[in-house]
Amino acid sequence: MLDIISNIIGTSALATGSFLHTAIPFLPASIAQNPATLMVIVGFGGQFLFAMRFIIQWIKSEGEKKSVIPLAFWYFSIGGGLVLLLYALWRKDPVIICGQGLGLFIYARNLYFIHRNSSKDAQS
Repeated sequence: MLDIISNIIGTSALATGSFLHTAIPFLPASIAQNPATLMVIVGFGGQFLFAMRFIIQWIKSEGEKKSVIPLAFWYFSIGGGLVLLLYALWRKDPVIICGQGLGLFIYARNLYFIHRNSSKDAQS
């Protein structure tokens, strides 16, 4: 099953790379010929999103002079986690798949609690 998912992602990466190379001709040809080229970019994009959650949390905490976890932290966590899970599935890396899969559940659950409590507060 993991092989099938990885192949689908690789084929999609080739199609996306071909489209990008056609739309932006100065990109290297390897982006349209080798799925690894685009998938490494995707992996770094996921890492960037994941890192942004800490930067946002740090900036918010500095502004309030106490430890704060803003709502954007959870959205960046989900975005980075999804992109990194996609990358891990393509790489067939069970360690990252398990880590990101569990993390996504936790991030989504925290957002559920936040939104549930917000709607209860609004009704009060």
